[in-house]
Amino acid sequence: MTKQVVFTEKGPKPIGPYSQAIKAGDFLFVSGMIALNPATGKIDDTDIKSQTRRVIENAKAIIESAGYSLKDVVKATVYLAKPEDFAAMNEIYREYFPESPPARTTVAVHFPVKEVLVEIEFIAWKRQ
Repeated sequence: MTKQVVFTEKGPKPIGPYSQAIKAGDFLFVSGMIALNPATGKIDDTDIKSQTRRVIENAKAIIESAGYSLKDVVKATVYLAKPEDFAAMNEIYREYFPESPPARTTVAVHFPVKEVLVEIEFIAWKRQ
């Protein structure tokens, strides 16, 4: 099995020693995304719905650049700064995965940057 780094200008540039995604065999492992605007590198969105949408759009750009789609996502892990944002996050998340949604774990965490309300990582699979 080969390991391939995935990078696209359409997604936010990594802010640490990690890749946007790694393709390994038929799997695509997308790093946790926060609501960074790819053009500015800053968090422009201040509410959970806007941040959730930005996070999924960023991940979608990376996923598509590797030849996959959101329909290929088999697992997601959601990290929320505020458990009370669960319903609002879910509302936006459901728009992107209306049928046969991926397996998912959601946990509450403390982010070191107070503006970050949500982070989501994805695993996609597609027979190559």
